[in-house]
Amino acid sequence: MHAAALLLELRLPDCSSLKEKRRRLRPLLDHLRRRMELSASEVDHHDAWQRTSIGVAVVAPQAGRLDEIVERIRRWALELDDAELVDIDIGHVEMS
Repeated sequence: MHAAALLLELRLPDCSSLKEKRRRLRPLLDHLRRRMELSASEVDHHDAWQRTSIGVAVVAPQAGRLDEIVERIRRWALELDDAELVDIDIGHVEMS
């Protein structure tokens, strides 16, 4: 089994309230959870209007498949219309 944890740092330009941030963040998290079938949650910057950190957990049977999924997440984050990817941090866990 191979696993990775991703931390996506996003900027949400033009957000003027926490309510608007939540409204814009909800579809992003839903996409990761439902369409990509991943575990995802906002993990930092809960009180900041224009910034968020999303934690994503990925598990795959082979290292190659894990790399494909991580790359798909990275491409998705780079192509977001409502958010700007500021940074992505990837940590791998290998089980023997």
